[in-house]
Amino acid sequence: MTAAAIDGRAVAGRIRGEIATAAAALATESGIWPGLAAILVGDHPASAAYVRSKQKACEEAGIRSRVLRLPAETTERELQRQVDALNLDPEIHGILVQLPLPGHMNEGRVVRSVDPTKDVDGFHPLNVGRVALGELEDAFVPATPAGILRLLDETGTELRGAEAVVVGRSAIVGKPTAALLLQRSATVTACHSATRDLASHTRRADVLVVAVGKPGIVTGEMVQPGAVVIDVGINRIADPDGGKGRLVGDVEFDSVSAVAGWLTPVPGGVGPMTIAMLLDNTLRAARRSARIDPGKGSSA
Repeated sequence: MTAAAIDGRAVAGRIRGEIATAAAALATESGIWPGLAAILVGDHPASAAYVRSKQKACEEAGIRSRVLRLPAETTERELQRQVDALNLDPEIHGILVQLPLPGHMNEGRVVRSVDPTKDVDGFHPLNVGRVALGELEDAFVPATPAGILRLLDETGTELRGAEAVVVGRSAIVGKPTAALLLQRSATVTACHSATRDLASHTRRADVLVVAVGKPGIVTGEMVQPGAVVIDVGINRIADPDGGKGRLVGDVEFDSVSAVAGWLTPVPGGVGPMTIAMLLDNTLRAARRSARIDPGKGSSA
């Protein structure tokens, strides 16, 4: 058996096309163009690259993009002033503060300062609570978990009654993914660093989501034949010759591919979906501001 690849780039491209059509229709109907603002503090290379990717995706999807670049020595108070200004800006419908922030800032406090109606990252406690309660029409679901569910739907996997295992319990991926799977009536097991005998859990999974940031933590012998495996990890492996190295996921691709039914590649799987679903949240926020089908995004 060789796993079928779940092409996140192709799915994300379709979503961006849907968003572009919906954004143009919204502008025609209401005069409102969806606007997304990103705040980047410092010169963290990975964060800067991610923000550039978001800018490019915004252009492709017909969403206006604004990036505020602040020096690493910016005070938390000054950052809060920038967030407050964006909260009040009627042309901005989505705000994201690129994490991680410099060590002298309290990330939780900054995240809570974002207007929940513009929190397209889905990190504000109000949106976290709504996702946990299953109030998805009123919530912004974090982009990576939303993208994971969309990819699972692309495979045609029946989640109702399925055994789903999520490896990783972060607040932005593991926990909300588990909550979304539970709301789709899957039987969900959440595994983490204190889990005993991880393989005994992963081998039961019809759907296996791995999001821990450890390359190769899941191998082929740990996967049920035919399972759908979503690899969220993005890890750079050093090149022994001193080159750039290569990107790998959290699962051992070759051995898992020989057993699984479906598998997301790294890169090209979950990563593109994260940005696409962020833009979809921005469209939903703009529609809410125009009071047009506020619970719906590009599919409206």
